[in-house]
Amino acid sequence: SEMGLALLDVADVIRPYPEVIHYLQHVKDDNFLENLVEFEGGEKTRDAIYDYLSKYGMRCPGEIDITKTRWSEKPAALIPVILGNIKNFEANASKQKFEKGLQAALEKEQELLNRLKQLPDGEQKAKETKEKINLIRNFIGYREYPKYGMINRYFVYKQALLKEAAQLVKAGVISETEDIYYLTFEELQEVVRTHKMNDQIIIKRKEEYKLYEKLTPPRVITSHGEIVTGVYKRENLPSQAIVGLPVSSGVIEGRARVILNMENANLSDGDILVTSFTDPSWTPLFVGIKGLVTEVGGLMTHGAVIAREYGLPAVVGVENATRLIKDGQRIRVHGTEGYIKIL
Repeated sequence: SEMGLALLDVADVIRPYPEVIHYLQHVKDDNFLENLVEFEGGEKTRDAIYDYLSKYGMRCPGEIDITKTRWSEKPAALIPVILGNIKNFEANASKQKFEKGLQAALEKEQELLNRLKQLPDGEQKAKETKEKINLIRNFIGYREYPKYGMINRYFVYKQALLKEAAQLVKAGVISETEDIYYLTFEELQEVVRTHKMNDQIIIKRKEEYKLYEKLTPPRVITSHGEIVTGVYKRENLPSQAIVGLPVSSGVIEGRARVILNMENANLSDGDILVTSFTDPSWTPLFVGIKGLVTEVGGLMTHGAVIAREYGLPAVVGVENATRLIKDGQRIRVHGTEGYIKIL
């Protein structure tokens, strides 16, 4: 969640400079960072964005796929989120959000320990629970480190591979650097060694990729390829309720924003994000929303974990959520019971 708070700090740097904000609102190309210096505050803005990219620029939606465009390769992808942060938050919001979250966590801890003390052998139970809370609080963040390190390395590998691909383009072996995305690693090694390439392989695989993109994968598929179907077994839900899994408690009402691509994220304070799935690259959006609905996910998938970190009611595993809920509709998200109601 630090990644989302850090982008609030970037917004704070830009906030005092109307010329820069106006310029960013009309950015179309990815060389915009170089032209920033023409405006008052432009140099500070450029440095703040570069500083952010030096820490998080290797991330992007679908980052586990090495072929996806990283933020460092296309910084304009972050502009809608930065502008949203300027519009929806006051200065110093990241510190206030962090402090507020910390305060809420400490209060909840105290409430829990006080309740435990009322039980038989309560002092001992409270002592053991306090130890566990401290352990989790101090160490849970480390689960993010392996993924961060891995994605960092992926970007280094990608740059090395594209450098090799550029040599192949120069030698006329392939027509564009992205063609190597359609080869296995062993095939690429062979092409680099022999400087010979069968164009038909790439053409065929590009066509297959386009075809596969149109397919809708099953909700559940086992390791043996078995497809399991079923419905949620839940009672006492209101009629017309859209059912999912409750993963972060609380009830919230607001405007649904159905967003399938992070670059189209035009969020206002109090909106509820409705999307197919989220991964770490979506984290900066979580700062400005009040609730979350996703089509895919479970108790420990990314969206659910971050929603709990930010204290947002969330329902995941909602089949066809992005089709059943229309952008702009007012909805109520029951994060405790695990359903959504269109108001």
